[in-house]
Amino acid sequence: MASEGESNNLAGVRHIILVLSGKGGVGKSTISTEIALALRHVGKKVGILDVDLCGPSIPRMLNVHNKDVHQCEGGWVPVFVDQEKSISLMSIGFLLEHPDDAVVWRGPKKNALIKQFVSDVAWGELDFLIVDTPPGTSDEHITTVDALRPFHPMGAVLVTTPQAVSIGDVRRELTFCKKMGLPIIGIVENMSGFVCPHCTECTNIFSKGGGEELARHAGVPFLGCVPLDPNLAQSLEVGKDFLQEFPKSSTYASIISIAQQILDKAANSSS
Repeated sequence: MASEGESNNLAGVRHIILVLSGKGGVGKSTISTEIALALRHVGKKVGILDVDLCGPSIPRMLNVHNKDVHQCEGGWVPVFVDQEKSISLMSIGFLLEHPDDAVVWRGPKKNALIKQFVSDVAWGELDFLIVDTPPGTSDEHITTVDALRPFHPMGAVLVTTPQAVSIGDVRRELTFCKKMGLPIIGIVENMSGFVCPHCTECTNIFSKGGGEELARHAGVPFLGCVPLDPNLAQSLEVGKDFLQEFPKSSTYASIISIAQQILDKAANSSS
């Protein structure tokens, strides 16, 4: 059973999505950020919970890394990304005294903060809460899933890159989701080709199709491919909304398609 505080703070959240991968460096934070922005573009109110405690990069990606969190009667107030308060964010990055401080914590302290993030952040009314997780299938992931379980997460989006080594790690993440009873929304293949900023042609600098093949083999949806795009990378570096800046790019179409499938899945789960 959820505690009273947890019920109050997550009662207004309609759908919870975890972004997972068994491997680091595949772009989970990028996919989390762009899904949030895409959902905002269609009028949804979105929260992002960044539980990647040792690598909190989303505050910088959304250009709010210099903001502070505040306390209210219900707990921590998340940082709002825009004036409309359509995207809110909670991250350990806001709690560090200096941005370059390393989080040198043992598992129990990390797990305690994750539980506190779930119970003590006053999210208010949200259509979606996106949870960006660290790599792997360890204590932090078990704690996150267990803490959110009473609120019936919609499921997990698994992120991979085309290479076989990444596919193998994500295959283990599929096993983790199965053991934890976490539904799988689908698989995203990130860094799938390279979009030339001059001619916009997409070239497969890695292998291609591994994510789609993994989804087919596992019997889960394949949500799509997101190519390496210098404009996307630059937008994340300076905290700009790539989808607003480059609506004609093929990467824009890929991200919007992924978000639409998530919306469709959410609509079906609510009906």
